[in-house]
Amino acid sequence: MPTFPAPVESRLPGVGTTIFTVMSAMAQSCGAINLSQGYPDFNAEDALFERVAHWMRAGANQYAPMAGVLPLREAIAAKLASLYGASYDVDTEITVTAGATQALFTAIAALVRPGDEVIVFEPVYDSYVPAIELQGGVVRRVSLRAPHYRPPWDEVAALVGPRTRMIIINTPHNPTATVWSAEDMAALARVTRDSGIVVLSDEVYEHI
Repeated sequence: MPTFPAPVESRLPGVGTTIFTVMSAMAQSCGAINLSQGYPDFNAEDALFERVAHWMRAGANQYAPMAGVLPLREAIAAKLASLYGASYDVDTEITVTAGATQALFTAIAALVRPGDEVIVFEPVYDSYVPAIELQGGVVRRVSLRAPHYRPPWDEVAALVGPRTRMIIINTPHNPTATVWSAEDMAALARVTRDSGIVVLSDEVYEHI
């Protein structure tokens, strides 16, 4: 049987199994309720299955445009306008991805270069750091402390420097459930104003 001439070396040898895999295995072995991931305990609405079947029968089974099909991008733009009063161009400012983790990785890969610094808030979703390190970026960590897990803005400001490229925020925060206040958003604006720093906002729980 043919083999590779040499072992395939990991680009991130220090990264182990995702914590979600570990927690799921522990929950299964103990017969525990698994709260480590967002597992719905209900099925999708019948109407969703019907619409998927409708479009598959209508021939919607080909490669989509790279940015996503236009009606979906238009629906996303309409949602953002309705909820937040924000206007985005469907051709240049909206891209559809296969889930939030791909979107996060793509944004980090597009913007972070070797030596760039990225500020993250710990505890942190475990895909952020590997994505940053794969681009040669440097992770700068800020701890959110119990009991309120509010961002310590003096510490954030102290970390900002000429190599700071990005700050990743996540509100409602996973896993502490902290929701940033208007004061937090104002503090973030003060830290980043006129700096060229990109704010990458992970809003996977925006409607909780």
